[in-house]
Parts: sequence; C-alpha cells; structure tokens
Amino acid sequence: MFNVNPIGKITVDQDEILIIVESKYKQALKELTGFSHVNVIWWFDDFDNVEARSIVEVEAPYKKAPQKMGIFATRSPIRPNPVALSVVQIINVDEDRGIIRIPYIDANHGSPVIDLKPYTPSLDRVESPGVPDWCRHWPKSIEQSSDFDWESEFNF
Repeated sequence: MFNVNPIGKITVDQDEILIIVESKYKQALKELTGFSHVNVIWWFDDFDNVEARSIVEVEAPYKKAPQKMGIFATRSPIRPNPVALSVVQIINVDEDRGIIRIPYIDANHGSPVIDLKPYTPSLDRVESPGVPDWCRHWPKSIEQSSDFDWESEFNF
C-alpha cells in the first residue's frame, strides 16, 4: 500500500501562478533558489475516479497521432494513477512564506503538489530524444513551446 501526502498546492489567479508549500515543508525549499527550473510532481485530482483510472486506450488526442493510443503514450490526465510531471521555470522562491512563483503550469487551481525536484541537466536533459513521426514537428524545448500553436495539435 502506498501513502502519498501532498506537500502543497498550485494556486492560479489572474496575476500570478504559485506553488504554495505547506508550512511543515517550508524548510525543504532551502537552497532551491539558484535553480532555474523545478520538476513539479502533482496530482490530476479532477480525474481521480474509478472510470478515469480504468481507461488504458484512447482515441487519438493529437491530430497527427495514430487512431488509437495507449494511455502511457499520451500526456492525458486520464490514467491508472493520475500523477503528473511538469517542468516549470522558477521566477523566485520565498523560503519564509513557502512560495515558489512560476510563469506557467498545466495544472488547475488547487491541484495537489506531491513533490518537487530541482531540474538538473545532468540528470533530466536528454540531448537527442527520439519521438514518433506524428509529433516530430513539435518544439524541441519548453522555451520554443510558448510560441507554438498547441491548439491546432489537439482533437479536443
């Protein structure tokens, strides 16, 4: 049996996006300042139900993808364990208040954060990753993704 406890939550409003760490974990932010990015492991809580957890194959969520795809070949929130991973840029870390300010994350307001790990190129960066033909035209980095027309890629 697994016991997963959130360490914080995502807060999204019109002015800013924050990762708010619970007070008992604030000290865990010590020395995160200096890293430009952080891996945020969070829970797709809006999709945590028996039906969503039982789906293992979906109709192509991407326009150029194969007709049917296994859920592990997608970044869908519908999965056996609704765990998400997002690499995000750190704008600043307020250790005293337990707040990390970020420019964007694909999580909803209130999504539970399970863990944070600093992004380190020596462990997280793959120099020449291979991808299927149907998504080879996607941007090669997070930085390039901000200017990409993602809406034209999805079937939803």
